[in-house]
Amino acid sequence: MKRLDPAKLTLRPFEILDVEWALLVAGSERPNPMTVSWGGLGTLWNRPVATVYVRPTRHTFSLLAEEPSFTLNFLPEPLRGALDLCGSRSGRDLDKWKATGLGREASATVPVPRVAGADLSLECRVLATVDLDPARFLDPEIHGLYPARDYHRAFLGEVLAVWASERFAGR
Repeated sequence: MKRLDPAKLTLRPFEILDVEWALLVAGSERPNPMTVSWGGLGTLWNRPVATVYVRPTRHTFSLLAEEPSFTLNFLPEPLRGALDLCGSRSGRDLDKWKATGLGREASATVPVPRVAGADLSLECRVLATVDLDPARFLDPEIHGLYPARDYHRAFLGEVLAVWASERFAGR
């Protein structure tokens, strides 16, 4: 992995999260990896930004409130089994690092670690949050995704550093 200018990143924006999924790591004291599949990458306020969505019922939500930074980590095929566990169990009562065998790497710009061996890691500091307001949903089918009415909060993170394998490093 090498450090890369975010503008040089090569990826399929509508596939990277929806199909491949990622591990969002939050928290500096007891960091927790959580599987995410909703989010986006782009530009906002003239900065590279990663947007992730986290429900207030998730352990990661409180970690993001305590430490407004995160890493977003995309795993190679041999490590992808960790995504199932990290998306189905809470870090409140389970050490997901130990349970999955994943390692940590220190980040260069934020106090939250990256996932060792990831193909792509983004180090982000939260610039803003936006709570999804169901009164503003224009498509009525969206309400069906929230039977518990635990509407997501969007965390808009400035991408401060990108670490990429050749797969994402462009040509």
